[in-house]
Amino acid sequence: MTQPLIAERLHDFAGPTIFSEMTALAQQAGAANLGQGFPDSDGPPELLAAAADAIGRGLNQYPPATGLPELREAIAARRTADQRLTYDPRTEVVVTAGATEAIAAALIGLCDPGDEVIVFDPLYDSYSACLAMAQVRRVPVLLEFDGTRFTFDPEAFRRAVTPRTRLVLLNTPHNPTGKVFDESELALIAEVCMAHDLVAVTDEVYEHLVYDGLRHRSLATLPGMRERTLTISSAGKTFSCTGWKVGWACGPARLVTTVRTVKQYLTFGTGTPFQAAVAHGLTRCMPWVDELRAELARRRDLLVAELRAVGITTYPCDATYFVQMDARSFGHDDGETLCRALIRDAGVAAIPSVALYDDKAAGRHLVRLAFCKEPGLLTTAARRLAAYASDASAAPREGQERTSND
Repeated sequence: MTQPLIAERLHDFAGPTIFSEMTALAQQAGAANLGQGFPDSDGPPELLAAAADAIGRGLNQYPPATGLPELREAIAARRTADQRLTYDPRTEVVVTAGATEAIAAALIGLCDPGDEVIVFDPLYDSYSACLAMAQVRRVPVLLEFDGTRFTFDPEAFRRAVTPRTRLVLLNTPHNPTGKVFDESELALIAEVCMAHDLVAVTDEVYEHLVYDGLRHRSLATLPGMRERTLTISSAGKTFSCTGWKVGWACGPARLVTTVRTVKQYLTFGTGTPFQAAVAHGLTRCMPWVDELRAELARRRDLLVAELRAVGITTYPCDATYFVQMDARSFGHDDGETLCRALIRDAGVAAIPSVALYDDKAAGRHLVRLAFCKEPGLLTTAARRLAAYASDASAAPREGQERTSND
């Protein structure tokens, strides 16, 4: 294959993402795809109808660079209703081509080459690519499973700050661990940001998909943090319309202006009829989102119960589309090797979590499963995994020791 002509800082990102690779392999094998995190059913019919209506009404040309006014107003109203935060839709809200563009624009606009950004490890793969494009250094703080939950060492977080630190990039609810950062963790992050005059960029795309009575709290709600936090979210996960790529950023005008400055030279504007539909959704379709949240919790429980019943270890999941599974339950120490074997031999596609880790040793044994799928598919996948685990237990592969699920 011809080698791409690409800048040195992007060499590590030249190939397809792990999500694209595993999805392609799943399609070739006809595997049950619990890999890439997209739902296999559409969002609320009312939302879809609103998009069709917007097209019919002629909303098919460029939107304003900051987004349709009605969408910015709906976003601001939603932040007030959900987090008791007030934003001026004219100057403190900008609409982007999904959350990914908002993150990229923030990093490119706020950082100079050589700056450092603190991230939590594991991290969604686009973060690393965006940081490379901005020519800044990522400084990972590991999220470790303490026997109950994924959390981080407060002193490791404090030590991550140097004179070159520019900002903290926080993803909560967190992909791939399913973690919701709690009050004490948010308070520590806020304390460090204020002590060192750091900006916080928060990716909150799963803000409405939190289970078991837990509550997502935005970092911007903590005392002193609204004026130094850029909060990013999107419609894709909230309304099961990941292909629409309608995202946004809220924050003080000085930060939102930075995002707007960069994004006007990236996409300028995108998806005008979808923006109109999302404005309708944020205003009228939130009861549907409540039902989605309850249904996703049921699907998570279905998948986890099927796996645990046969001794497959999974980790707690409080939010998002994803649950982590332990490859060692199958007699594998390497999640990536297991994922390739599962597609070939079990007919199930998953994502090796190690692809999202800076600390490869810490994530080597973890596999991410998406439960945002129809119950029938989840049951089929779980039973295939159970059968494969049973075979692996009966006849471990050469050179691999059987390990405990304890």
